[in-house]
Amino acid sequence: MEMQPPLSALRIQQEVQLRFLSPSDIEEVKTLCRDWFPIEYPDYWYTDITSSPRFYSLAATHYSRIIGLVVAELRCQEKLNKEDSDLLANQFPPNTQVAYILSLGVVGDFRRNGIASLLLDSLLSYLTAKERSNCKAVYLHVLSTNTVALRFYERRKFRRHLFLPYYYAIGGKARDGYSYVLYINGGQPPWSLLDYLPQCGKMLRKLQPCALPRQVYNAVRNLFLRLLSRSASEASLKILSTGTT
Repeated sequence: MEMQPPLSALRIQQEVQLRFLSPSDIEEVKTLCRDWFPIEYPDYWYTDITSSPRFYSLAATHYSRIIGLVVAELRCQEKLNKEDSDLLANQFPPNTQVAYILSLGVVGDFRRNGIASLLLDSLLSYLTAKERSNCKAVYLHVLSTNTVALRFYERRKFRRHLFLPYYYAIGGKARDGYSYVLYINGGQPPWSLLDYLPQCGKMLRKLQPCALPRQVYNAVRNLFLRLLSRSASEASLKILSTGTT
């Protein structure tokens, strides 16, 4: 049985209203983002997210006060930055869309009341509508030390995609990050080494020794069987150390 949120959380959720941002929200949004995030956004960013139709900018309000917001943007796979270019399996054409979450935050006094989930659910509902079926993934970047955000996205079935060393510059210091991704509308991740090994092993097991010179067959077969015998966790650690997953 799913646990119900406390009564106070239910009351808050009933009192919360959702609306899109407008230019008149710029100063309030600036104050919130400076409080929530260690990154300083330029002024044009606030203008863009409150006025440009390129962005899905949704606010959660409580008696007209903005207490949370989510900002996302649809992007073509072929135009992604290098570190995000391998989000999808090769079967998807370059013009396939993905959604990037630029920000998701909630005022401190209203956290742990389901507001972030409400905003994320609204975004996912928008992205999984029939007219946006070409959007195959939702992704974001997050500081590696932001354990609260990491737990939140992992509970919401986002999977860690890449470790991003020195990805952020905060206060003059380089900070590590992660990219997280959620596949939607039939989207699929690229295959990793861990995906290929079982398939190669199956193929080799089916080969008859006469199909290859016996010494070559035995050498290749034994190599793959040794690789397959290693635990997935050991292989994952080796892959992570190279900066890929």
